[in-house]
Amino acid sequence: MRTEIRERMLLQLLLVSLLGVTRTTAAGLPCDQTPPSLQPPATVNSVKPSDVAVLSFIGLHAHSTELSKVTSRLTELMTLFSPDLINHLPDETSLYAPQSLYHRLMEQARDVALYLHDNQDADVSGDWRLVLLFVQVEQLCVCEQQQASVIRQMVKEVDDALQLLHSQLKRTLVSVALWDGELTAVHSKVCACEDRTSEGELRLHRAMLTQALQESLDELMVQRHWYSDRDDFTVALQDTPFIIDPSSFTNGKPLSESKASHHTDELMVHMWANLLQPTDNQPTTKDNGQIITLPCPSAERPFLRTEGNSPSYCHSDTSALLHPFTGTEMPCEDLSPSDSTPTSVHELRPGDIKVVAAVGDSLTAGNGIASSASNILDVLRQYRGLSWSIGGDENLTSVTTLPNILKHFNHNLTGYSVGMGMQNTPQAFLNQAVAGATSKDVPSQVRALVARMKNDSRINFESDWKLITVFIGGNDICDHCYNSLLFSVENYIRNVRESLDYLHKQVPRALVNLVEPLHIIPLREMHMDASLKCPTWLVNILCPCVILPKSNSNALQMVENLNRGYQRTLHELVESGRYDTRSDFTVVVQPFFREIIVPRHPDGRPDRSFFSADCFHLSQKAQTMMARSLWNNMLEPLGNKTTKQDFTEATDLKCPTKTAPYIRTYNNSNYIYSGPAPTPRPITNWGSDLSCANLTPSSTVPTSVHMLRPADIKVVAALGDSVTAAAGAKAKNVFNLNKNYRGVSWSIGGDQALETVTTLPNILKKFNPSLKGFSKGQVQKGFNMANSGAKTSDLPTQAQTLIKTMRGSKEVDFEKDWKLVTIFIGGNDLCHFCTDQNNLSPKNYSHNLMLSLDILYKEVPRLLVNVVEILEIDLLKTIKRNTLGCSLLQRSSCPCVINPSENSPELEEIKRINHKYQAEIRYLISGDRYDGKEDFAVVLQPFLHNSFIPQIGKGEADSSFFSVDCFHISERAHAEMAIALWNNMLEPVGGKQSYNNFTYDRSKINCPSKEHPFIFTKINSLQSPSVTTMAPTTGTTTTTTPSTSSPVPKCPSSMPVWVPVVVGTVSLLAGIIISWLTLSCKQRRKYKTEKEGVEMRGSKF
Repeated sequence: MRTEIRERMLLQLLLVSLLGVTRTTAAGLPCDQTPPSLQPPATVNSVKPSDVAVLSFIGLHAHSTELSKVTSRLTELMTLFSPDLINHLPDETSLYAPQSLYHRLMEQARDVALYLHDNQDADVSGDWRLVLLFVQVEQLCVCEQQQASVIRQMVKEVDDALQLLHSQLKRTLVSVALWDGELTAVHSKVCACEDRTSEGELRLHRAMLTQALQESLDELMVQRHWYSDRDDFTVALQDTPFIIDPSSFTNGKPLSESKASHHTDELMVHMWANLLQPTDNQPTTKDNGQIITLPCPSAERPFLRTEGNSPSYCHSDTSALLHPFTGTEMPCEDLSPSDSTPTSVHELRPGDIKVVAAVGDSLTAGNGIASSASNILDVLRQYRGLSWSIGGDENLTSVTTLPNILKHFNHNLTGYSVGMGMQNTPQAFLNQAVAGATSKDVPSQVRALVARMKNDSRINFESDWKLITVFIGGNDICDHCYNSLLFSVENYIRNVRESLDYLHKQVPRALVNLVEPLHIIPLREMHMDASLKCPTWLVNILCPCVILPKSNSNALQMVENLNRGYQRTLHELVESGRYDTRSDFTVVVQPFFREIIVPRHPDGRPDRSFFSADCFHLSQKAQTMMARSLWNNMLEPLGNKTTKQDFTEATDLKCPTKTAPYIRTYNNSNYIYSGPAPTPRPITNWGSDLSCANLTPSSTVPTSVHMLRPADIKVVAALGDSVTAAAGAKAKNVFNLNKNYRGVSWSIGGDQALETVTTLPNILKKFNPSLKGFSKGQVQKGFNMANSGAKTSDLPTQAQTLIKTMRGSKEVDFEKDWKLVTIFIGGNDLCHFCTDQNNLSPKNYSHNLMLSLDILYKEVPRLLVNVVEILEIDLLKTIKRNTLGCSLLQRSSCPCVINPSENSPELEEIKRINHKYQAEIRYLISGDRYDGKEDFAVVLQPFLHNSFIPQIGKGEADSSFFSVDCFHISERAHAEMAIALWNNMLEPVGGKQSYNNFTYDRSKINCPSKEHPFIFTKINSLQSPSVTTMAPTTGTTTTTTPSTSSPVPKCPSSMPVWVPVVVGTVSLLAGIIISWLTLSCKQRRKYKTEKEGVEMRGSKF
């Protein structure tokens, strides 16, 4: 008995530790230990988790790796409530058999029924069972014409399985859930008939099919009355599907090991929450945090959820969208064109326009414009003929679009789209918008558009006046937090500029409407009111970076800043005059979307009729108002255009006047461009500016490494390979590649001063001008022991050489001076892994690093060691120049990475080994091996964990960060690495930036804060759950919040400072052992004194 108690206590404590739950009880357990009902529940609506005797699963198969993990963890959690729980999994033969969904569900349902009927350990008449039936969404890989029939068939198969369970089982609750959480599915799933071209369109298609199946199953539950014609049986449908982490969609890369594990925990807690009766205070948004909230049964709502005890099921009873009057009266009287075809775009009347065209995303493609609120699947349909800027269905009296307005001025207008279809269909014509498109897709759209214009006999390409509308940016904002470099303001405007440049060069006689990206944050209001019954989980997939952040959070402010940045840079681009070099072409920014007023009902709730079935795309009602606003913007002079789209107010069409008969441009508006932004001064060096207020050392020399200020450091040193040796950093030709420019090395160089050369020692010299050990020029090595070509096996020798050199230096007081050593190694190991896999294995990589750290730990007093995590080396394949050095030398320098072709097994193996190297180094340093001395610490600096190379042009990696061989890094990259390393040193363990932000800015160097003036170590990070680091250039402070290895430079950070420590080996084991011993002692005391009623209080964990 005592042994069982201890095992249960240990299991509970371990679960708390691993999940990091926040909603816990005073005893430190996930939930209060609710006892089973005094009498077996009489009805299925009063079953508590502790009443469940048997837990079974249906719908698993051999490839359900992630689902198996989730169900295993859920079983462990259920065991806390019901210690004698019997867990039943499908028979292996049904898991591995090549069955259809129908046969798998039916076979496993029969297996469960037979098992529960014949099991000797279960009380058939008294025990309650919980059965989870999973419907795998991967079955939804279907062609468009098959969608409805396949969904109907899947619903029938689920119904048949439930009917079988209903007929065979008593005292059973069945919970049905859609599962789309396999982390590999999104990367490997390709439909044979899939003709969608963009990743965004594929994501939209998959999400809509999932939601359609969810709604169809919901309708089935209503029709069958939840199979609850008896008190001892019912079926509940979990109201949201289980989906893969949205970052896996947007990154295009599998999740890291730590994020995958966290994702598994989130899915398990999500599943657990869906099983319980809902509470009123469940959060609807999150801030991408690492803290997982584990809900618990409450005294008021202690039961497993059924329709009988929680009649709040959001089944699809939403009314169809109203069919508002979407036509418009034409108030204009003078509809005539110019007397003769104008030669200047500044004298262009509406009647002169012969051709209309458009590019953009799903709002221009027309997704779901005419869909009813009850038909989510119809959002996949592209109603291009109803599109606000390019649709031409019917006429203005019934369909309001820009082309239908223009048809009143020119009955021979062409180019508009009609009907439905994708961009490559004839009816799309010059509507080349693609659902899910981002700004990087627009250059290809404009090329396709121009090709269609040139090849269509209805268009006189040279003579006809053309009106082209460009509207893009919403999807960039929606996904920016998963790749903030790809969706940065700089890349956005670069993509738009490339598109406009192409139109300017290729298309004569054209006016381009450049519509500002809409202000997207008001969209959140549709998903904050549960009464609207919007499919918020679905929009979490389509637009995670806007919907998920909490109100007033840093993450939401980043969305606002990016949105405004997109809008601002469009104006800067156009006002540079770049597109006004000839009289027959101009670009005009139309700003009516700068502010959005959400339409509301009289009771204040948002009006869903302006949205399609997904509460994300816009309905015909909204598109009608957009068309009117665009037309009115076109007739408003520059400097006085409407900048607000108020969906609550009626908008009448404006008309050209006798004094202003033309479509407005800068010229006919008498508007003076502000001119291009001042040309930045040429960059003459890669120096930086530092304006930290406090540069002083500690009042007395610290004895603890955890109290070490930057100014306390007297000596710097470094170990590593050619990156630290700075091989070829300043090389101008291949003959200089063998030279080591150690004076500019990122971690150990000391050439000149920080204002002209950015290195870690040059930063530290601002705090301590007497700093020793840095390298200078090509000759003075200082304590830079790095050698070109070095592998990790060479590191112990470098460490021994460093110690010997330090001891022999007259400038160093070896015993008393505080020293900083930076280690960066592993690139050559990876580059040659395929030629010597045994010696260059991840285990040997870790072992050699451990030997080196052991030497330093044993021999060197007063030492802080920076270990910089190895980069993602496959990025080297993106560095290209049409030179001999880049073609030949790069291949010989790194054959195992450069030579394999893209997506080859060899390259995938290198990527896997790369991640193993990163995992090994994290495991080594996260332990307590180097925690035994007060004057020694090792800190992992992870800024290269997720590696990015800035891009120029159309997806080209910026080669200025590399030397002439496209392998070694240039002085510019050394400067960026120095800044990233320094800033990492000022961030707490667990809250360090895990990506590199290589953008030129002389003021990126952070300063120590008043609250925490020390260099961060694992120990002093424990005392700093939230640290404010100074941003000297703005005079304000920015809060450094916890982050994981997500490649999201400007997303909300997602790992609390305490998580890596608690979950780390030392704290996890120590906490569990102490808590276990404490509780065990109390138990022994209880049995020894034989006193009943003694309350067991758990230790704080």
